[in-house]
Amino acid sequence: MFAVIKTGGKQYRVSDGDQLKIETVSGDAGDSVSFGEVLMIGNGDDITVGAPFLSGATVTGEIVDHMRNKKIIIFKKRRRQNSRRKNGHRQHQTVVKITGINPAA
Repeated sequence: MFAVIKTGGKQYRVSDGDQLKIETVSGDAGDSVSFGEVLMIGNGDDITVGAPFLSGATVTGEIVDHMRNKKIIIFKKRRRQNSRRKNGHRQHQTVVKITGINPAA
């Protein structure tokens, strides 16, 4: 069984037991988190697609860790102007382990 969920402006295909890195979710390590924006649930050949979400369907997970992503370097240079700027950014993210997929009742 798999599901497609939406969180942090992105969509993820998840199955039971998967670990995924998503944008920061509030909570401590070990806390339970629920995703209510389920776009699709599939079980073999039986696929249910929402319009846009499935009502009553949820995906539950457990927060494993909070971390930061790899650093991205932003470098801007204006040639022949003796002008350059260097900046960096590290995005916060949460590692979540999927514990259950609950289809609509």
